Amino acid sequence: MSAEETKQDKTQEDNAAQSPEEANAPSEAYAAALAAERDDYKDRWMRGHAELENYKRRSEREKADFLRRANEGMVRDLLPVLDNLERALEHAQASGEDNPVTQGVSMTHQELVKVLERHGLEKIEALGQPFNPEFHEAMLQQEDPDQDENTVLNELSRGYVFQGRLLRPAMVVVSKKPSPGDDEGTEVKIKIN
Repeated sequence: MSAEETKQDKTQEDNAAQSPEEANAPSEAYAAALAAERDDYKDRWMRGHAELENYKRRSEREKADFLRRANEGMVRDLLPVLDNLERALEHAQASGEDNPVTQGVSMTHQELVKVLERHGLEKIEALGQPFNPEFHEAMLQQEDPDQDENTVLNELSRGYVFQGRLLRPAMVVVSKKPSPGDDEGTEVKIKIN
């Protein structure tokens, strides 16, 4: 008998001597190890998939923010052009001019406003509103007994919001109550000892 045949016979005798529970024990441990390894791979795959989905969403959000910011710079650069068109129209209306050039400037102004509003530009309504430092920049204070204190009396430069973000604050004149020393004809009682 060769050494190899002796080894096979001994292995067969050992397997026959073991009970069925002992024979299955290594396979159960092996199955448990495989199940744990499978669960680990599944968990890693799920985490990787979730990270990929988060990356896609974050990339889309960053791309949209980038495009919004890029447009914001362009719109900010167009605001002085819009202001100049408004000044030209105010001057033409004040002088009573109504010629084809004035009408052309008016149509150009209207079209520019429509395009900018379509892309998210909004005017800040300031006149007659309470002063709001988030949207208004006070350039002057003016006494006005008829208005509540800190009411916007005049708008020196229009303010704008672009897609929910402040692009330029409105430069305004704000009311204040007259100081008590300015009242004429106020009766003052003086007590003499």
